[in-house]
Amino acid sequence: MTGKLERWFRLSERGSDVRTEVTAGVTTFLTMVYIAFVNPSILAEAGMPLGPVFVATCLAAAFATLVMGLYANYPIALAPGMGLNAFFTYGVVLGMGYAWEVALGAVFLSGMLFVTLSVLPVRRWIIDAIPHGQKMAISAGIGLFLGVIALRSAGIIEGSPATLVTVGELTAPPAVLALLGFCAIAALSARRIPGAAILGMLGVMALGLILGVSEWQGFASPPPDPTPTLLALDIGAALQLGMVAVIFTFLIVDLFDTAGTLIGVAHQADLLDEEGRLPRIQRALMADSTGTVAGTLLGTSSVTSYIESAAGVGAGGRTGLTAVVVAGLFLVCLFFAPLAESVPSFATAAAILYVACLMARALKDVEWDDITESAAAVVTGVTATAVSGVIDEAGTDAAVVTGETAATTSVENDAAGANAETVTATSAENAAAVVTSGRREIHVPDGGLAATAAAAVTNAVGTDSQTTAKRYHFPANRICSRPGGRTKQWLKSK
Repeated sequence: MTGKLERWFRLSERGSDVRTEVTAGVTTFLTMVYIAFVNPSILAEAGMPLGPVFVATCLAAAFATLVMGLYANYPIALAPGMGLNAFFTYGVVLGMGYAWEVALGAVFLSGMLFVTLSVLPVRRWIIDAIPHGQKMAISAGIGLFLGVIALRSAGIIEGSPATLVTVGELTAPPAVLALLGFCAIAALSARRIPGAAILGMLGVMALGLILGVSEWQGFASPPPDPTPTLLALDIGAALQLGMVAVIFTFLIVDLFDTAGTLIGVAHQADLLDEEGRLPRIQRALMADSTGTVAGTLLGTSSVTSYIESAAGVGAGGRTGLTAVVVAGLFLVCLFFAPLAESVPSFATAAAILYVACLMARALKDVEWDDITESAAAVVTGVTATAVSGVIDEAGTDAAVVTGETAATTSVENDAAGANAETVTATSAENAAAVVTSGRREIHVPDGGLAATAAAAVTNAVGTDSQTTAKRYHFPANRICSRPGGRTKQWLKSK
């Protein structure tokens, strides 16, 4: 067996061995396994069922990382990308009003374009055409967007009609625990302890259980049923003109993120050639792009290469065997879905805020003394933050209609090229009328009314409906539905 591994991965040629590669794989996995908990939490806010998304996240990560290891032979792991999943949820679904099935269709199309670019020489021209400072600004801008999402999820900041954002209730347990978790993750990372993010999340979750602000769902069980998200993407609806910008946003961010990560990790592992280029970059890009396509079929957002792979390289990983070990561990992770469901939103907020800090570090690579580069980088970063959807709910009052006029009123989002309405239901019957008339979201301010409205909506749109509830520390609820097909309703934090 060792001989076969030696021949396939060229271990001795790269100065490594099986034991070192396994250790490196475990190290990389521990630094990035937080995505198995955070990604389902983020996509659940778009209405996607948490359990199936957890399965899709683990399977997509395992598939793409396995392709990277066996086909490209690089010690680089992949998984659904932070930032891209936030843009999916807060920018496309909640911000622009598209159903998550349509958003998945857009990610699929961007993945197919990425596959095409991966096999064409034009990929090098595209990667080199964008100035380095703007590439870094895109990453940093998305990082800042993640930071805002994290702070809002923890209740540290809130939306404000006057100032877009305002300070939340800082003394509330979720806010305090989120900040405590963030500090713990940062401290553990500074001490170079592998798995700092997951350790911080689990520690905060434990404190939440002790204080009674979160609930325990279990530790391990057979993997959840993946069928609610399996092949649920709507490619036809994603082909509309209004989705063109969304598709290319997914494509460009994924392409540059992957290229930057590949070069950065390969440089650390001393795998670049004399000209500073990555050999077999076509194979590496193919692993990323096919991972994105497979992820959408399974039910998750864009897959990308993870900079956390540098931790495994630091532990001695030099070949694709490191990636194969990571892929295997993600498959084992499938059996810990109850643990993922037990992680509260304020615990994932701590990890998201930490990732935001990591992504914002890209600004240090901008040539600030050159105004032609720094000005463009600042504009690009701010634009990336805004386009990602920082203000997706800042102006919700403009899209809110109430009372008896709700069933006949439409609010159109011309900029997004889509209809996105949010209505406040005053009764269960009103909620059902709104759904059957084609409205997409119903805000239900009262918990008791929410349950009654859910039953009324189910009766109105048919018995094919299914309800998924997710606990939040926020009191308000939202029922969302996609008329004209299988309806999803869920309670969501506002």
